[in-house]
Amino acid sequence: MTASAARPHRPDPCSAVLYVCAERGRDNPGLAAERAEMEGRGYAAARGLRVAEVVRDPYGDPEPLRREGWRRVRALAVAGTAATVIVRWPAAIAPDSAVDLRHREVRWLQDRGVQVCFSWAPLAAQAQRAGRA
Repeated sequence: MTASAARPHRPDPCSAVLYVCAERGRDNPGLAAERAEMEGRGYAAARGLRVAEVVRDPYGDPEPLRREGWRRVRALAVAGTAATVIVRWPAAIAPDSAVDLRHREVRWLQDRGVQVCFSWAPLAAQAQRAGRA
């Protein structure tokens, strides 16, 4: 095994994964996901980030590890594909009723050097004021 094969690949610091998991509305089922993607892309562009991949999941299962898309986010983190995961709001990772699962997943990503950012304007502004985004 070579030295480069032993070390995980360092992600491009400007590369991001956009995770979209939004509840489907009755009148326009895809609107929330479209807005989340548009908002996430705008968030990335405003911060000089390049969206390497958009990962989607249907909304509903509180356990992120049971969602195929979230498992893809984790795989991209392990592969070093992105330095940032952009999510519209914390409930997209896990609902408020399962906040422990959300914290577990954010910690897991952070332990691998991946930053988690929320693109919803009030949360993004709050993080910016705190110096985190």
